[in-house]
Amino acid sequence: MRIIGLDIGTKTIGVAVSDPLGLTAQGITTIKRKNFRADIEQVKKIYDEYNAELIVAGLPKNMNGTIGPSGEMAIDFCEKIIKGFNPKIEYWDERLTTVAAHRAMLEADLSREKRKKLVDKVAATYILQGYLDRISKL
Repeated sequence: MRIIGLDIGTKTIGVAVSDPLGLTAQGITTIKRKNFRADIEQVKKIYDEYNAELIVAGLPKNMNGTIGPSGEMAIDFCEKIIKGFNPKIEYWDERLTTVAAHRAMLEADLSREKRKKLVDKVAATYILQGYLDRISKL
């Protein structure tokens, strides 16, 4: 069973995919956002390519646990995905995933330019790996 992880931003969408056993996440691409229709087509193409059964979407929350404008934008985008091709979607609290992604890339001594290109894909990997780790303990 493959699972797709999404880090949904206003300009880009980071995408990760699980291995077939659902144990590890790997970043695969960053979608440059154009418009809802094109963005959803790109997500569907990846979903179909990997025969995914689930999308785990990062849900940005405020530090106090409430959902702010970024979280509302992610939910709105996921609702459009559901209208587009009706996959099963679960949300994952993505607080600090981008911070963790930046920290990991700094430790890997990547240049600022490389970090900028990779951060969304790495954040999607953190989102998906967190979800996979949780379900493996159930």
